[in-house]
Amino acid sequence: MSNSDLVIGFLEDDPDQSDLILLWLEQAGYKTRLFQSAAEFRRGLGSEAVDLLLLDWMLPDSSGPEVIEWIRSSANAELPVIFLTARNSEADMVRGLNAGGDDYVVKPAKQHELVARVAAVLRRIGIENVDRGQFELPPYSIDTRRRRISWDGQDVELTPREFELAAFLFRRHGRIVSRDSLLENVWNMNASVSTRTVDTHVSRLRKKLDLNGEYGWRLAAVYQHGYRLEQT
Repeated sequence: MSNSDLVIGFLEDDPDQSDLILLWLEQAGYKTRLFQSAAEFRRGLGSEAVDLLLLDWMLPDSSGPEVIEWIRSSANAELPVIFLTARNSEADMVRGLNAGGDDYVVKPAKQHELVARVAAVLRRIGIENVDRGQFELPPYSIDTRRRRISWDGQDVELTPREFELAAFLFRRHGRIVSRDSLLENVWNMNASVSTRTVDTHVSRLRKKLDLNGEYGWRLAAVYQHGYRLEQT
């Protein structure tokens, strides 16, 4: 997939810091989403709406380790998190990584190093070929430039909306994605809109791609939460 398909979140209450870091990420081709408090992150579907989170340690209503502990006990415990903080002691680094951080960057961050660390963590969690517009989850291949999904080398006929839905779910495999998040990110609709459109499209996608577990992947409904594409 291209970087522009990926959303990097930043949980940071300092506007000068956030403006600079988000600019760097956008220059690298990523979409960005800012959260200025832990409460905003929890309310704003943060763990569903982003592919990776940059996390400050000192927040107005929580601490970085408390936020990551919440993430690791949530429905989307696999969300990759990089600490980005001024706390530079070895004890803090150890605590941050032991709490579940995937990496630890000390402020002031260097632009190219930070972007490289983001890309490295994304690769480690299975998002390969970030700059090449294609990623693999065998037997499926997702080509975001041609906007096609193939299964064992054969293209599957999908509508544009079905492709967007499939790419969103494949990119977040293993994570629960709510209907609200799908409405917001795939349909560009307000999450408060009540509709069965998501369920109908998910059902069609499950049939077209045989996401019933027989071929290694299952698109499962998670009661009172949403959907999760899981490996069987």
